[in-house]
Amino acid sequence: MGLLHKVLVNLTVLAVFLIVFYCFQTPSSAPATFYRNTEPRNELAKTPNVSSAVALASRKEINDEYYNVWCIFTKVTSNSPLRRKFKIFTASMLKLTSVNLAFHVISDPASREIAEPLIRGVIATSGKSMKVTYYDVHVLAKQLEDIVSTMSPYFSSNPGTYYSDALFFLSLGLHRIAPENQKKAAMFDADTKFRTDIKELFEEFSKFGPEALFGLAPELTPVYRHVLYLYRSKNPGTLFGEPAYLGGFPGFNSGMVLFNFEKLRESLEYDNILSMDSVDHMTQKYYFKGHLGDQDFYTILGMERPELIHKVDCGWNRQLCTWWGEHGYSDVFANYSHCDARVKLWHGNCNTAIPDD
Repeated sequence: MGLLHKVLVNLTVLAVFLIVFYCFQTPSSAPATFYRNTEPRNELAKTPNVSSAVALASRKEINDEYYNVWCIFTKVTSNSPLRRKFKIFTASMLKLTSVNLAFHVISDPASREIAEPLIRGVIATSGKSMKVTYYDVHVLAKQLEDIVSTMSPYFSSNPGTYYSDALFFLSLGLHRIAPENQKKAAMFDADTKFRTDIKELFEEFSKFGPEALFGLAPELTPVYRHVLYLYRSKNPGTLFGEPAYLGGFPGFNSGMVLFNFEKLRESLEYDNILSMDSVDHMTQKYYFKGHLGDQDFYTILGMERPELIHKVDCGWNRQLCTWWGEHGYSDVFANYSHCDARVKLWHGNCNTAIPDD
């Protein structure tokens, strides 16, 4: 019994030692507590500030539960008019939404410092939540250098100003920037204001044709009547450059764009359309020399391949600019600016004031 007693004592001491050793092990060897990684796995996304009101979602979460909204907010100073417009845009979107939003802001470091507190303030005032991701525009410009260099000679007012050019063509490669699991998204100019729930706009995707990659509303000025002057003179009776109100094709305005990312990523045809040879062919065919960036590309694509763009009604991009009516087209301007649809999104382009309603 003495020997057995000693064995039991030794076993007990060993057991106690092992328990104590395990309990006081260093944290690195203890089971880890996993916190949800809320940043999309996108090397282009800047590490964001995360708070209870403004957080990021994983790619799957954004895709499955959130409506994705993109906006460019760059070259902004504290007293810039764009600061106020961006606040109006963000506040109106959040106030009227009935769905969860994932807001993707393309910015530069200085502008981001303005955007972050502004967005936090809008969220606090609204009492709603919104997930926000910031992207560095300089990084994105590098990633989309091939698109920018192809488009700039044809659709830029001052080719060669690389940074400015990149801003105007980012939307053409947005499917390459966005987290992979995002299937659909909408992009807006910062000088827009919602008058209805953004959920209604996303319902347009159900109306896309089988080949549609984008959704855009018509241009409401005679800018493409002007750009297509030579083509129209050689092709009397063409509907290109004519107002939508009278059955023509006035071009598209890129103040609001819908993207079917899923189809864009799969489309070898779209990749080919973005090539230098393709763009050169289309611009020569229509004697087209633009100056409005991605908007020019969408317009010429709508002429050449209309099935690739779903036409959204003018109420989703109710432009307010009257510049062309004051510069040589006063006799026809009303035909272009005419819009019978209910106004769902104001667009205060060319520094036009947006109504308070």
